[in-house]
Amino acid sequence: MARKPTKRSEFVLFDVIYEDGSQRSNRRVPAEELGGLDGDAPARHIIEQQDREIAEKSGQIPLQIKSLHRSGAKLPEKEWKRQRA
Repeated sequence: MARKPTKRSEFVLFDVIYEDGSQRSNRRVPAEELGGLDGDAPARHIIEQQDREIAEKSGQIPLQIKSLHRSGAKLPEKEWKRQRA
């Protein structure tokens, strides 16, 4: 007997730079949460929530996000240098 098709969830990947200068790549955010008038703004909230859960499990404090952008998106050199500083 054939299986029923499952709902396919798609994700958008983000690169996150934290206040301490560390970087995490390919953080997953559900695509259905993004778009509309807010654009990628909800991604920050979702990633902060993921960070809190991870920090709670590991017993560490969550890091503050300095900036985030979609993975694979090319930043202007000026912006890239500002984020790394």
